[in-house]
Amino acid sequence: MECNKQVQVVDDEQQVVSCHLKSASFDEIQQRRSANYKPNIWQYDFLQSLPTIYDGVEYKLRAENLKENVKDIFVEAKDQLAKLELIDIIRKLGLGDVFAEETHKALQTVVSSMKNNKNGEEEELYMTALRFKLLRLHGYDVSQDVFNAVSITKCSDIKGLLELFEASYLAFEGETILDEAKAFSMEALRNVYPTLDLNLAKEVAHALELPMHWRVQWFDVKWRITMYETYNKNIDKRFLELAKLNFNAVQAILQKDLREISRWWRDLRIMEGLNFTRDRLAESFLCSVGLTYEPQYSCFRKCLTKITTMILIIDDVYDVYGSIEELEQFTEAVDRWDSSKTQDLPECMKTCFQALYDITNEIASDIQELNGWQVQALLHMRKAVLCLHK
Repeated sequence: MECNKQVQVVDDEQQVVSCHLKSASFDEIQQRRSANYKPNIWQYDFLQSLPTIYDGVEYKLRAENLKENVKDIFVEAKDQLAKLELIDIIRKLGLGDVFAEETHKALQTVVSSMKNNKNGEEEELYMTALRFKLLRLHGYDVSQDVFNAVSITKCSDIKGLLELFEASYLAFEGETILDEAKAFSMEALRNVYPTLDLNLAKEVAHALELPMHWRVQWFDVKWRITMYETYNKNIDKRFLELAKLNFNAVQAILQKDLREISRWWRDLRIMEGLNFTRDRLAESFLCSVGLTYEPQYSCFRKCLTKITTMILIIDDVYDVYGSIEELEQFTEAVDRWDSSKTQDLPECMKTCFQALYDITNEIASDIQELNGWQVQALLHMRKAVLCLHK
């Protein structure tokens, strides 16, 4: 590399030599780091080819007929335990949002029944734990003290222990009764596991591997459908048929969302200049599905996917690509929300800031289209971006 040397004599013993480098860009001089990320495995053509046959009219009509039939089962469930088991099955099969109104009414009846039972009569562990679990999952205020009326340590009922184990993971901090219940039920289930029949053994193993409250609900639905279909011969067949139709119909909507967001990602073309960062659109979309899979929340899933992809990119800009000086300048641009502050940055960092700027405005526009309050949405989006950035 050529240089023109200018020598300045400071004193008899010291010389300062400065070099003016000819026509070399910063990126050519500085060796950029690499995280060696694996390439994206979800190709655009594959995502666009995902089928959606279950959004057809015939499937929707059949599902509507089955919904009306299943509603009758709610009417037929007279006693408290029958109602609780019905709600539990519906939730596990991914039908909670389909029967949200019926579930709410049934739980209100259960709460009223609890208030009327002021004598604190001893109950079976299975019903107490199942009721506690479902009420907490649906946001009801229910005390851990309900387990005082149950002889927990004397229980040998596997279904009761399993529900107690699941319920214990809904404990708040400092709820010692539930902490003790978790330890007891976990040990009891592990000890009895080798003696169980295949059906119960699979249920127990599934719970011990990861409790229901810690699982992503939608990703567990298919397993539940298979379990009920294979091992539970007493379940109403209408449940299973509706669960399958609903699962496939929701999957069709999710696949449609993924096709649309992948087209948006391709048209954005941001990855063409960012070879150091992660290209993880499909994975980001799956995260949004984990938070809310319900069909009516397509806009939320798409917006969250956009945000997540940008978080990954900006994270790599900071952790992998930028120098301290560049990152300080990039941070100032974000804090001031001013693209002019990026003029001296490398092109890829300019592209990153502009994408962040455009996507934030794009999401605010989507919110305006749904709710009609653009200015507030944009202000809140900018505040959210600043919080994530810091």
